[in-house]
Amino acid sequence: MRNQRWFTPWVLLAPAAVWLLVFSVWPAINTVVLSFTNAKPLGGGHFTGLANFSRALDDDQLGNALLNSVVYMLVCLPLLTFLPLLLAVLVEKKLPGITFFRTAFYTPVIASAVVVAIIWGWMLNDQGAINGLAQQLGFLKEPLPFLTDRWLLLFSAISLTVWKGMGYYMIVYLSALGNVRRDLHEAASVDGAGAVRRFFAITVPGVRNTMMLVSVLISVSALRVFSELYVLSNGTGGPGGRDMSMVMLIQLYSRGFTGHLGYASALSLILLVITIGPMLLLTRLSRKES
Repeated sequence: MRNQRWFTPWVLLAPAAVWLLVFSVWPAINTVVLSFTNAKPLGGGHFTGLANFSRALDDDQLGNALLNSVVYMLVCLPLLTFLPLLLAVLVEKKLPGITFFRTAFYTPVIASAVVVAIIWGWMLNDQGAINGLAQQLGFLKEPLPFLTDRWLLLFSAISLTVWKGMGYYMIVYLSALGNVRRDLHEAASVDGAGAVRRFFAITVPGVRNTMMLVSVLISVSALRVFSELYVLSNGTGGPGGRDMSMVMLIQLYSRGFTGHLGYASALSLILLVITIGPMLLLTRLSRKES
């Protein structure tokens, strides 16, 4: 075989490196720079120091968005950490027709988040299937304002996120369950341990590292939620805009020809810091348990 020239690997890496620099590294650096300016979409702006961050301290919309994002994370985190694990334990068993259930649980993952949110919006509105069925059965006299009440809208979006995400994390847990030793389950069964005891004493410790990984992924994605709330609220952010997430607020300030790119960039950095927090906390807890 001919010897490869020294620059051949660099030539092969160049397209990916250029893509990374242009679409990841440069935008990240530019966001930091813009956060200290009053830049507009059609103008360069000038340096304003910490003015954008001072403005954020007095922004009521930012307070609501932070509260919504934190509540979103705190509810999604336990649900999407444990429910997919239970599903994985159920569908791991080799039973006739189990492939159908695996496929059914995973199907929502491959569906478009926007399309799914539109369908949920049809189901949850005042004349939707859920309110209509509940009224027909006599459970409700008046329709519940799923899409017009602040907290009902927020928890409707959380339900959508949990329903759509369970299949993805179920697959992650299925791969982890393959590494849990079967002889431990057999020995525990011989000693008289039931299914619940084996689950908490063997299965959960066996997939602890995967649970930490899943927790970090859920925390980051929940704090960055956008599509579910945006579509269910029809782009308004709920009643009075009080159901906006952090990403929706950033999009609100940055869009249009008169957008405040500097302030939106500052909000992006604030979101970055908030996102790093749960990651560091979960990593620290993982190390302590180890």
